[in-house]
Amino acid sequence: MQGFPAKGDPCVSLGEPTMGTHHAVTWPPAPIKTERLVLRESVPEDRPAFIDLFASPEVGVYIGGAQRREDLERSAPEVPGRRFGSFVVDLGGTMIGMITFDRRDPQRLGRLLPEGGEAELGYLFLPESWGRGYAAEACSAALDWFAGTHPGEPVVLTTQTANQASMRLVTKLGFTEVERFEEFGAEQWFGVWNAQSSSPTGPPPRIR
Repeated sequence: MQGFPAKGDPCVSLGEPTMGTHHAVTWPPAPIKTERLVLRESVPEDRPAFIDLFASPEVGVYIGGAQRREDLERSAPEVPGRRFGSFVVDLGGTMIGMITFDRRDPQRLGRLLPEGGEAELGYLFLPESWGRGYAAEACSAALDWFAGTHPGEPVVLTTQTANQASMRLVTKLGFTEVERFEEFGAEQWFGVWNAQSSSPTGPPPRIR
């Protein structure tokens, strides 16, 4: 399950901070627990899963292809993804994916504000976790967290229209279409989520 912009966008990485710390937001938050999952900060033990995620040919289909495992082994930090807005999705003590909030590059196509810089949701999940509703459950909890820490601020998302699983997910989460455009050689779907008008599905998160 992939919900990141195509390769070439700065958020397709093992974790350079692009969201920026909000003065009123504590990071990392307490782990967010759903019915089956925990959203938490990354730890050193997650490094192999991060490498598996970005080296996976299946995961790379809609984000410009898999990255070379040897390059990832060499360049990945000891604790990948430890930055503001980056959650590890944990199932039974094991990382199965990641969710991020980043500031959208104002130079890219697709925006709500003239100046750009909207908060953008991204997600990647290991193939063995696909088809079980984990992405919807985790993203719903992440959006609830964002709505609570950034009241009134919309969240945007971009995915390829060819990515049917991701297109189903954005509908389930309550994103509404803003526009479509060509980027990175493919048609992109750009949508927005607002806490006031959207009702993401999935079990409500609990802070533990």
